Amino acid sequence: MTANEIRDSFKKFFESKQHAIVPSAPMVIKDDPTLMFTNAGMNQWKDIILGTREPEPRRRADTQKCLRVSGKHNDLEEVGHDTYHHTMFEMLGNWSFGDYFKEGAIDMAWEYLVDVLKLNPEDLYVTVFEGSPEENIPRDDEAAKYWAKHVPEDHIINGNKHDNFWEMGDTGPCGPCSEIHVDSRTPEQRKASGKSGRELVNQDDPQVIEIWNLVFMQFNRKADGSLEKLSMNVIDTGMGFERLVRMLQGKHSNYDTDIFQPIIKAEEQITGLKYTTFEEGEVDKAQEAINVAMRVCADHLRAVSFSIADGQLPSNAKAGYVIRRILRRAVRYAYTFLGQKESFLYKLVPTLVHEMGDAFPELKAQQQLISKVMKEEEDAFLRTLDKGISLLDKAMEELKGAGKTELDGVQAFRLFDTYGFPLDLTELICRENGFTVNEAQFDVEMQKQKERARNAAAVENSDWVELAAGEQQFVGYDYTEYECRILRYRKVTQKKNEFYELVLDNTPFYGEMGGQVGDCGVLCNEAETIDIIDTKRENNQSVHIVKQLPKDPSAQFMACVDTDKRDASAANHTATHLLDYALKQVLGDHVEQKGSFVSPDTLRFDFSHFEKVSDEQIREVERMVNEMIRQDIQLDEHRDVPFEEAKKLGAIALFGEKYGDKVRVVRFGPSCEFCGGIHAKATGKIGFFKIISESSVAAGIRRIEAKTGKECEELLYQTEDILKAIKGFFNNAKDLQGVIAKYIEEHDSMKKDIEQFQAQRVQNLAVELVGKARLVNGVKLIVDQKPMMPNAAKDLVFKIREMMTESFVCVVGSVFEGKPMLNVMLSDDMVKDHGLNAGQLVREAAKLMQGGGGGQPHYASAGGKDPDGLSAAIDKVVELCKL
Repeated sequence: MTANEIRDSFKKFFESKQHAIVPSAPMVIKDDPTLMFTNAGMNQWKDIILGTREPEPRRRADTQKCLRVSGKHNDLEEVGHDTYHHTMFEMLGNWSFGDYFKEGAIDMAWEYLVDVLKLNPEDLYVTVFEGSPEENIPRDDEAAKYWAKHVPEDHIINGNKHDNFWEMGDTGPCGPCSEIHVDSRTPEQRKASGKSGRELVNQDDPQVIEIWNLVFMQFNRKADGSLEKLSMNVIDTGMGFERLVRMLQGKHSNYDTDIFQPIIKAEEQITGLKYTTFEEGEVDKAQEAINVAMRVCADHLRAVSFSIADGQLPSNAKAGYVIRRILRRAVRYAYTFLGQKESFLYKLVPTLVHEMGDAFPELKAQQQLISKVMKEEEDAFLRTLDKGISLLDKAMEELKGAGKTELDGVQAFRLFDTYGFPLDLTELICRENGFTVNEAQFDVEMQKQKERARNAAAVENSDWVELAAGEQQFVGYDYTEYECRILRYRKVTQKKNEFYELVLDNTPFYGEMGGQVGDCGVLCNEAETIDIIDTKRENNQSVHIVKQLPKDPSAQFMACVDTDKRDASAANHTATHLLDYALKQVLGDHVEQKGSFVSPDTLRFDFSHFEKVSDEQIREVERMVNEMIRQDIQLDEHRDVPFEEAKKLGAIALFGEKYGDKVRVVRFGPSCEFCGGIHAKATGKIGFFKIISESSVAAGIRRIEAKTGKECEELLYQTEDILKAIKGFFNNAKDLQGVIAKYIEEHDSMKKDIEQFQAQRVQNLAVELVGKARLVNGVKLIVDQKPMMPNAAKDLVFKIREMMTESFVCVVGSVFEGKPMLNVMLSDDMVKDHGLNAGQLVREAAKLMQGGGGGQPHYASAGGKDPDGLSAAIDKVVELCKL
């Protein structure tokens, strides 16, 4: 079976078991403060598991794009070096929310593996949780009993808490789990090892591996570490697609399957190097380095491509930094071991799209963007690598001069931290040149950085204090004030600051989501008023941030949104919809939203486009948006519309966005979008729209920043004030543009005259100095010190060089605006025959005027801070020449 056929068989099997087959959620998570990436199939059902969303349908199955590179599931450094770790992987999963539990999950898993896929049951081993006396949790005898229907007793293995008790995090839903392991060793390997598959389960044997984990969520972990029963039992299973394909295709490495081989074949074709599969046997160290590099590139290509397709571009912050780190790791391996000194990964994108584009259409739709972003990132990092190598060469030269053989670990860390230059590449280059690296020092610096980052990001959450049962109802589309009670609250400590999070039963407050900032306002009753400083979105509900708790948290309150800020934010949000529509009309249908930020003060809109938007196009977009504003188009809103029906209304789904079974559609005339945000009731509420900047944020991604309403009015006043001030400079001339043009013309003419005068002055001075040259031991010495501009001083020594072809030393000191400057020019024979070097001369002499400099052997310059030291610096150059 091919990989695509295996994926389809999984979906068809669970569809026959009454499971709803749902699409993969985006790999990049945008509205969950606790996660950057989907790292497990259950992430998109987190709100159901936590009880903040209805669980219908109760049976679901899918194949989920996942990424594991940081935090608890950090597999990055393993990737490429073994046969089964990956950054981006597919997780086949089935879920039950309050429907079947352990027996159903176990029976279905066995039926699919053995009856459908025909895996040999003798090769299968299962684990069950052995129990935890300290937490008073017994062994999972229930799961063991159900497994006994399918496997012999010696194929059921007790597993410890680390392997067989699954937890979402430090707090939250958790429970025992059963892993299914497959012994895929060849008969020869089994005979040679002398060990049964049972003895190798969870022993890091690359051929006895886990392929499916059945999680039985039945507890909730509280902040104090104690466990309580969940209100609803949940089945959450996850099967590694890549490992499953490997089993079924009879391979001993995931990279030898048809998931990765087409990409690796493309690498071979581009590099001219050969990859050896597991079946081809052991290889030498050089070939293994090539194999590892090709595996790294094949894996990381997928991770970066899917991330870009889901809307996450490489950057220096948060999720973007993780993607940049993955891409740079691949570039480094290609550079070091595959000989790729130019961008390489982007050339593999067509192969990836050909292999996976049908299963994941976002790859096909975003292929051009993925390639452009990837190439730009590769080019940028290759320039960084060149700079890092140059700095490392300099450091090794200094070590050699000092008679040392070890590079300081602090220097190695600075290369890593500032230039992204990894330790293993630093060690490789040093080793090739006979040097070692102090790895212990490097590790100390790395640990310091990690502690700084950990301390900056540390957040402590107490347990939720439950005041009342129930689910939150959001009423903010219709109301800005509403009666409410607090359902639960908790204290949060971050960077030594304490605040509280409140969940209300009914709230008009919009929680930050989709680029729109959260509401602020007050929670009040007759006894007190509490400021709500922000509202966040967590697990599909609004969480209100306050600095202090009400005196009586169980009292009834009125939740009141700050309507001035809400209306301004709503107007900006509606403006982004009109802007999106106008950009498509002016630039073309390829335009797609890639991010936005909406606050009361401003709006920012990122979109796909491969060239600068011209001034004429910007003006056309502005006119179109303002025309729709003047039309005062009323909000046409459709709530809780089935997804497919919403698409028929004209709303366009964005790649990288997660949509529920039912969605909200917002229409303003021709603009129609899926949107859960707060909007103006009519476009006329926006007032006016003005673009203030257009720029590039990444390859193929443009950014527009704009103002609306009152902010536009303030912008107009600022512009008017600046214009009045400029007019004042020109005696309030009526034809201001003409007057300024005349002044510029006169300025350019005068500048040209001054330059000609200066050039003549330099020429005359050069003739004068050559005539005054002193002959010292057969060498003509020219020394002078005058106040002049730096460029004039440089021109002077080059003019002298034109007049004197051999056996001369020229040292010119100058002062401009209180800063000293030193220029040294040598004839070629003074460099070649006398061993002088202008760069070395100025570096030493510049110290006397508190400065530094450098240059070429025949010409160099230096600047300084102390003009009183200039004469001594000139004398030092003459002294060092030893004429």
